[in-house]
Amino acid sequence: MATTMAPPSTSTSSVLFLRRLPAPATRGGLGGPLPRASRLRTTRLQVSLTSDVSSASDVAEEEAEHAPKIGKRVRVTAPLRVYHVVKAPDLDIQGLEGVIKQYVGVWKGKRITANFPFKVEFQVAVETQPKPVKLFVHLREDEFEYID
Repeated sequence: MATTMAPPSTSTSSVLFLRRLPAPATRGGLGGPLPRASRLRTTRLQVSLTSDVSSASDVAEEEAEHAPKIGKRVRVTAPLRVYHVVKAPDLDIQGLEGVIKQYVGVWKGKRITANFPFKVEFQVAVETQPKPVKLFVHLREDEFEYID
């Protein structure tokens, strides 16, 4: 197996793998070699050379900063509609009050790029249901206000 590598860059490296098929192969007993294109295959693979640049202390600091916010009551201030609740389609959540259940900007000790890092639980009364419907919505911090 022949392997050719492109020169590494700062973030990723292209690796080119060349694989040769056995030389004596023939086409279904018709005699003659396989066409040249089928004897050589090329595959491109991207390899990451860098790892997460945030240190463990940065991640721990971020977790500690957002930990006191979990369990706080909040009210949605932004005009938002959600469509993922089957029992209440096209639901406007502006003005609804809920509880922050989780901060998802850090996962398994690593910082992730969560666009909406706060998971907030709401309970909405729906006409067709005897009990309130529980739903979760991911929000940014500028889309709600603390009411406790």
